Amino acid sequence: MSIYDEIEIEDLTFDKTLQIYHYPCPCGDRFEIAIDDLRDGQDIAVCPSCSLTIKVIFDREDLPKPEAGQKPADQQQKVVAAPAAAVAAA
Repeated sequence: MSIYDEIEIEDLTFDKTLQIYHYPCPCGDRFEIAIDDLRDGQDIAVCPSCSLTIKVIFDREDLPKPEAGQKPADQQQKVVAAPAAAVAAA
């Protein structure tokens, strides 16, 4: 995998609502990585519009702590949508 650049986490913007860090991409979109991915040790942010990736430089212990009442990602319930045919038959 080719890395476009290495960026310090302090240079990324954190979206508290979406729980992602993002950084401008040269294509006009933005690189994104979820905070849970960073907590899991992943450090590659991807741009959804092009093939570029960046490496995020950070210390795991410096990441924001999960807010009170927020379950860690590995304990969150997964919501699965019912197939359209099952919904129509109901």
